[in-house]
Amino acid sequence: MAEGKSGPARAVEHGHFTIERVFDAPVPLVFRAWADKAAKARWFAGPDGWKEEIREQDFRVGGHDRLKGVHPNGMTSDFRAEYRDIVPDERIIYVYDMHVNGRKISVSLATVTFRPAPGGTRMTVTEQGCYLDGYDDAGSRERGTNLLMDRLGASLRAGS
Repeated sequence: MAEGKSGPARAVEHGHFTIERVFDAPVPLVFRAWADKAAKARWFAGPDGWKEEIREQDFRVGGHDRLKGVHPNGMTSDFRAEYRDIVPDERIIYVYDMHVNGRKISVSLATVTFRPAPGGTRMTVTEQGCYLDGYDDAGSRERGTNLLMDRLGASLRAGS
């Protein structure tokens, strides 16, 4: 990392992605999978072997989510979000900071929309990220979100 007058140079890299899925479930059920703490806990978690330390959810405009845990290799991840806009059965907009091993690596804006589709719900997740101070996302956030959407689909199929 380049040195500035007062230490390491600070940098921000920007990225974005959009993921669209169609689930064989009605809009209210897919929305509930995000809004209900127990339903969300069934699919919104770290990868296999990850151990949850903190889970908080206050699903309302101005409310906060937090999910912190330890990966099998000992790395800690800490997701801290604030809901900015919620329209039941239509959209959720939240901002979140991601910390790894106590260091903030990114700030993101996420928008989730829900629309009726033949046989179920079309859900679209759009994320705009600011990756901080040398953190190279290299597509990992999009891959991780795709894995979460796979888990959401499995949870919905299981009737959760």
